[in-house]
Amino acid sequence: MSDIYRTITASSEASVTEKRSRFLAFAYPVTTVDEVKVRLTELQKKHFDARHICWAYMLGPKRTEFRSNDNGEPSGTAGKPILGQINSLELTDVMVAVVRYFGGIKLGTSGLITAYRQAAREVLETVDIIERHEMRTISFTYPYMVMNDVMKLAHGDGCETIGSTFDNVCAMTIRVEADRESTLLSRLTDIDGVQLDNIIQ
Repeated sequence: MSDIYRTITASSEASVTEKRSRFLAFAYPVTTVDEVKVRLTELQKKHFDARHICWAYMLGPKRTEFRSNDNGEPSGTAGKPILGQINSLELTDVMVAVVRYFGGIKLGTSGLITAYRQAAREVLETVDIIERHEMRTISFTYPYMVMNDVMKLAHGDGCETIGSTFDNVCAMTIRVEADRESTLLSRLTDIDGVQLDNIIQ
C-alpha cells in the first residue's frame, strides 16, 4: 500500500441550482473529528435558515475513518453522494458539506442524489489537491558523545525534529516519512547507545 495520500490545501466554495433549490457546497481540509464539528457548527450558525446541511468526511492517510450524514434528507440521497465524490478523487483529511435552500419544488430521490453529487463535485473541482507522505513519529535516547551522528540522520531528507533535550543522556523525537522509516531505524540502531522509545503512526 502506498505511503502517499491525497488531500486539499485550503477551503473552497461552489454552488449549483436545481429546480430553484440552491445547493451551496463547501470543502475544508480537516484532520480530526473535532475539526469537522467546528466547521459544521460554523455552517449551522451562518446558514441557520437553510433546510438541510448535509456532509461527509474522510480522515487519515489510510482513509479508514469516514462518515456521512443526510441531515433530514431521504436516507442515502445526500451524505453518500457527497462521500462518493471524495472517494472518486481518493482524497482524505477532507470534509465536504452541502447547504440546501429549498426552492419549493421537490426533487425526488434521484434528483436529490444528482444535485448533492454535482454540488460536491463542483466544489472539489475548485480545490488544489496535493500529495503528502504518511508520517511516523519516533522517540529515542542517545549518549551525548554520539550527537553528531544522530544529528546527521535527524536532519536528513524526509525527517523533521519535533523535540529534543541535551544532557549526558539526550532525547529526541522526530517525524519521518513512512517509506523512509525502516532505513532510518536501521541507521539509528547502528549508532552505539541509541535506545528507541516508541513509534507512533
